[in-house]
Amino acid sequence: MKHLLIVWHSRTGCARQMSEALAAGAHTAATELGLHAALALRHLPAEQAGVDDLLAADGYLFCAPENLGSLSGAMKEFFDRCYYGALDHVAGRPVGLAVAAGTDGEGALRQMARICTGWRLAQTGAPVLVRNGAQTPEQILAPKTLAAADAARCHELGGLLAATLLLGEDPAL
Repeated sequence: MKHLLIVWHSRTGCARQMSEALAAGAHTAATELGLHAALALRHLPAEQAGVDDLLAADGYLFCAPENLGSLSGAMKEFFDRCYYGALDHVAGRPVGLAVAAGTDGEGALRQMARICTGWRLAQTGAPVLVRNGAQTPEQILAPKTLAAADAARCHELGGLLAATLLLGEDPAL
């Protein structure tokens, strides 16, 4: 049994929808490989996830919004809370990253990538960066709906992580 952990945070719904698409992609890949029973998926909000969840997982998908050019506070707090407890215990495990942003997102993506580099995780697949174009306070704070094309990119990344775990290597190689 392989354990895939999805840790996410969302303020306006986009990152939550992205995390759901990541999970759906993982389920689809496991089913298509005939290995659905071999994949255990945990889908946890950042506020509920902890070191024990990280240590119990074989791979990870992290999904959060960018806030003010940085990773959202709740997601950053998850990493702060768990970093040293997981350090030297998770090296080499596959990870995928996803960020919801207005017009940039690179700062949040860099922050997550640096943390994962510190843990020596193996980034699998290209990160998914969804830009919704919000720039005014009203647009930024409004509930978001994930576009179908962006959901498909998340679905693909979730499937890639599941296949990597279940097959023991990145299937794209």
